[in-house]
Amino acid sequence: MKPNAFDGHATSAYAEGPPRQVPGFASLHRMVALLLAERVPADGRVLVLGAGGGLELKALAEAQPGWSFLGVDPSADMLALAKQAIEPHAGRMQLHHGYIEGAPDGECDGATCLLTFHFIPRAERLETLRQIRRRLKPGAPLLLVHISFPQSEPERSQWIARHVAYSAAPGTDPAQLEASRQAIGSRLTILAPDEEEAMLREAGFSGVSLFYAGLSFKGWVAYAG
Repeated sequence: MKPNAFDGHATSAYAEGPPRQVPGFASLHRMVALLLAERVPADGRVLVLGAGGGLELKALAEAQPGWSFLGVDPSADMLALAKQAIEPHAGRMQLHHGYIEGAPDGECDGATCLLTFHFIPRAERLETLRQIRRRLKPGAPLLLVHISFPQSEPERSQWIARHVAYSAAPGTDPAQLEASRQAIGSRLTILAPDEEEAMLREAGFSGVSLFYAGLSFKGWVAYAG
């Protein structure tokens, strides 16, 4: 079983993190729903990779009352949290505990993966994208958002510092900020934007375009070929 970043204690604080760390977090969900709706029919099915926590599922379900969802996440704790968040929409939800390669087959009309890919090791990124692609109908959109910035120095260190500074509370101890910078630099898998786009194309997606950029976070829309 692959390790995952959200078991136990980390789960309880999850809902507080994205609104603080991700610029324009609430608007991001609105953008994702809008771009999906360009091609996902009113009664469509959407694959959500990294569905634990339920924030994304809840936002999309509220935006589109006719959509159904397949949510995939390797953390049982995070999926338990998601079940609470999506309880009013439970009839439209299918949750899979595990990784994308073990998720149910069947063509979906669209897919999202928000704030997840920077936790996936580089060696597994391309296959993960291919597994998403094989579960999508031709032309179906994928919305992908995560940390991405240049990997050459000094740009890499500068972007890590910006990421930490944005989410830090006023008056945070400088030693704590430095520890956070070191952790992000060593624990996350961060690729440059041009490499992200090349990998999407290699996995079978076309029409790749940037739709969101908020400091260290980037978001792309691409379409299953």
